Amino acid sequence: MSITVKNLSKQYGSQKAVDGISFTVDKAEIVGFLGPNGAGKSTTMKMITGYLESDAGNIEVCGIPVKDNSIETNKKIGYLPEANPLYPEMYVREYLQFIANVHQIKNSKQVIEDVIKTVGLTPESNKKIGQLSKGYKQRVGLAAALVHDPEVLILDEPTSGLDPNQIVEIREVIKKLGKNKTVLFSSHIMQEVEAICDRVIIISKGNIVADDKLQNLQRTSSGSQYVTVEFKNKVDIDLLKKLAGVIEVKNVQSSVFNIQCSNAEELKKELLKLSIEQNLDIVSLQSETKNLESVFKSLTT
Repeated sequence: MSITVKNLSKQYGSQKAVDGISFTVDKAEIVGFLGPNGAGKSTTMKMITGYLESDAGNIEVCGIPVKDNSIETNKKIGYLPEANPLYPEMYVREYLQFIANVHQIKNSKQVIEDVIKTVGLTPESNKKIGQLSKGYKQRVGLAAALVHDPEVLILDEPTSGLDPNQIVEIREVIKKLGKNKTVLFSSHIMQEVEAICDRVIIISKGNIVADDKLQNLQRTSSGSQYVTVEFKNKVDIDLLKKLAGVIEVKNVQSSVFNIQCSNAEELKKELLKLSIEQNLDIVSLQSETKNLESVFKSLTT
């Protein structure tokens, strides 16, 4: 595992920011880490990177315990915090050279040119950081996180401040990086997470309320699933109500039915079996999923 978190806790005074959470992230996996403001996402990310010490629990990065080896684990991690700390009076290449020197990067000039190209900084690369737009400052932060070629990327709101075109470009960068690196990133843009991630972890009030493949979360968040079936001719609704796992059947149009059920895949098999037994022609048959925004709301409110 590239990231292993076990029973992690952090308390500020009487408030538990993180309450005994556990999860793992594998290599070449892009995981969305979601939660409302104040849920504990940024606190968790800071503890994984070693910038904040945990009160209890263990964290390992690439098999190395963070608590006793933060210098070694920092070599494995590229971190873009939500409040992107930069030096406004430094030029872009000057700042990236500074970061490369900290990591003792060999052939640093070529490495810097490569990361500038990777994150799309080339048009603004000759300016001082203070002269850049918020979106390009975000790209400088991402370039700094990549300059030492880390195995693990921790990205806290990486598309914050970017325009729609820039968001698409950075999305492609993250997807490309995720083929060889472990990526854990947070975002308030649900469409962004749906476009990039296969797996999502949702945290609320310091506790993990969901950790699953995105597709599974969309299907099971409400405890019910839905199947829409269209027949060539009219069908008796009572036939559908008698099928195993059916909760409710709605006749949407004359031969179109929306069926609430406990297991969409099993119901589709039952419908196909029914069509053969009753000589019914099925025109279309599909299961429906919720979008991530509705899943998020149902789990965090």
